[in-house]
Amino acid sequence: MDIEPAGAAFIRPGQLLTDRGALSAASRWTQAVSEADGVCVIQLTAGADVCELARDLREQGFRASPNHVLAAQPLFFGGPASRPFPVPRVHHRPGRDHSPVVVGLLDTPVAPHPWWTGSDWFREVGEEVPPGEQAGHGTFLAGILVRRAPGVSLTVRGVLDGQGLGDEAGVVRALHRMREDPPQVLNLSFGGHTFDDRPPPLLADALGALPDTVAVACAGNTASDRPFWPAALPGVVAVGAVDESEERRAPFSAYGSWVDACARGTWLTSSFLERDEFAGYAAWNGTSFATALVAGAIADAARERPVREAAARVLALEGARQIADLGVLVPSSL
Repeated sequence: MDIEPAGAAFIRPGQLLTDRGALSAASRWTQAVSEADGVCVIQLTAGADVCELARDLREQGFRASPNHVLAAQPLFFGGPASRPFPVPRVHHRPGRDHSPVVVGLLDTPVAPHPWWTGSDWFREVGEEVPPGEQAGHGTFLAGILVRRAPGVSLTVRGVLDGQGLGDEAGVVRALHRMREDPPQVLNLSFGGHTFDDRPPPLLADALGALPDTVAVACAGNTASDRPFWPAALPGVVAVGAVDESEERRAPFSAYGSWVDACARGTWLTSSFLERDEFAGYAAWNGTSFATALVAGAIADAARERPVREAAARVLALEGARQIADLGVLVPSSL
């Protein structure tokens, strides 16, 4: 697994992300370059310090960053706060409602499931679910979204592997490909820290290129107030988790002034894989799943109004309950 620590973050060894403008400035340390979908990944020569080079390029006015690892699994940071647990069938009957709203789901690939098999949006899902302990993460999120926003369509992009790991380059490229047909809501139930706790510039650029999309991202399961990206980016709705009472912060949830909203993130049940002891359903904990509740609430509210107006209504401060350091409480309503 090509991951190494960089301060208190994880990165792909020797990989620097830039736009084309920085290629000549970094040529002295360049071994190879891969350019696709709006981002250049430079493999640096042996001995080059990717973090130091990123700092130097930024000081020269270039967009540059180490290729940070983004995770949705508990061995590192973010994503589920525990392993999933098998449960009996969760009753949900897909209705005939049709919503014009599309939710982009960047995560692990979504598996076939009775809740959506045969739906128009699932016919477009072509990626197989890989093996791995976190392979059902995207399928679990999809179940929350279709229950919270009946009739919604999903656009699924696999950016995480079966262990719940991806990286900044893969996410930026997936976002770039969404520009031609952007979703109204974007669910990002993964993230990570950066080596310098500053916003990752290329990821910020990629999200900023979707001005008509409301991005909703998990605050992470770090139990700290350290900024977690992309949730902490300006304009992204950062979501923390409360416990079953919807009165208190879940012990694992990140918190802080940069967290905008919260929802239940403990012992939620949803769709899952048919694999090993699982028969298509599971219970799970994490800010990942609180994020899907908030994204689903915004998508449901956007059925009859522009999505940014819908998000403002869901996150309205007037009359809404506030949880300290977690922002507005969005009821689960499942």
